Amino acid sequence: MENVGVEPVSFMAGPSAAELRAGLRRVAPELAGEAIRLRAEAGRVVDPVWRSGSAVVGGAFVAKFAWSQQAAIRIRREGQLLRALQSAAPDLQLPGVVAVSADPVLLVTRIVPGEALTSSGVAALDDAGSARVAAQLARFLARLHDPDVLEQVQPLVPLVPPEPQADTHSLRQRFGRWVSADRRDTVLAWCDWVDEILSSPRPPEVLVHGDLHGHNQLWDLHAPALNAVVDFDISGPREREFDFRYLPSQAPESDLFVAVVGNYRERSARELDLDRLMAWHVRTVLGDALWRSEAGVPLPGGGNPSSWVDALQQRLLESGIDGASPTGHV
Repeated sequence: MENVGVEPVSFMAGPSAAELRAGLRRVAPELAGEAIRLRAEAGRVVDPVWRSGSAVVGGAFVAKFAWSQQAAIRIRREGQLLRALQSAAPDLQLPGVVAVSADPVLLVTRIVPGEALTSSGVAALDDAGSARVAAQLARFLARLHDPDVLEQVQPLVPLVPPEPQADTHSLRQRFGRWVSADRRDTVLAWCDWVDEILSSPRPPEVLVHGDLHGHNQLWDLHAPALNAVVDFDISGPREREFDFRYLPSQAPESDLFVAVVGNYRERSARELDLDRLMAWHVRTVLGDALWRSEAGVPLPGGGNPSSWVDALQQRLLESGIDGASPTGHV
């Protein structure tokens, strides 16, 4: 089924409160007089693809904006998708959309209370709480991945398949300078394994969130309950395994990962290919470490590329994968 075309968009001159306020006067005039608090990341991005930011408006709303054509198209697409998902899957935990515009590109949503799902937060849960987190996360993914959802939204939104932070060519060429020689050789072996595993492309079978790390999830961890999943700006058609690419490192142990996969399998009646899932995980972890190191941005949760390689190696071993011998399905 063909996607709708990308309509022309306009974008802001830069990440400033004055620019945002001018945009709000055109798009959501009832909010133009409210206090604006730009989030810290605004203005730090050099690559035009990621020249987007967000601000809290009036203490109750989040406004996402862009100051490049590429970023504006991405934010516009996210707004269109959220609107489409409200009809296609109204039971999904999504932020409420207040306004979506193309001139200038703005996406305004209601603030959803909650905290990110961090490794320390997961570690603090008891067995029952961890089981509830796994069940709710699996439910969200199984519902989003219902093929009917993609079928309904694809005619309405110009979707593109999401990609990890780096391909194996970039990792081979540039990762080695950040780690010791033995770790560099390990990374090179992993790249060979990833290329082999992903050499047979899968059809884009479902709609994936594409960036489902813990900071794009908002939880009430006292319940625990998933309040919302946010940041759908790179969502698109992909294989199911892609949406699990952050999950193996979401908790200190593999219990949460195993539980989510098991719950997902039961809810969706679909198998997951563990090799492909972990291949996407390898590209994600190494790609994240690479771009952050090159940009001088701290790695989430601390550590450095060497410690991330060591932790990744341990997760692969726990999954029964040594970077050369695939294991099948879970």
